[in-house]
Amino acid sequence: MASKATFEVFRDSADQWRWRLKHDNGNIIADSGEGYASKQKAEEGIESVKANAADAEVLTVER
Repeated sequence: MASKATFEVFRDSADQWRWRLKHDNGNIIADSGEGYASKQKAEEGIESVKANAADAEVLTVER
């Protein structure tokens, strides 16, 4: 099955590199949460998410 989401790498207003995971419908599913000094580091962040989150456990956290 083809993915319905795409990773985008971009520069923010502070000239930092960031990534976001965008669904085909335009909704942002996830983002880097921080800026990176280089495009390469942002891309490494994407690879880390792909490698480490595929089978991540889902926890419910109550206040």
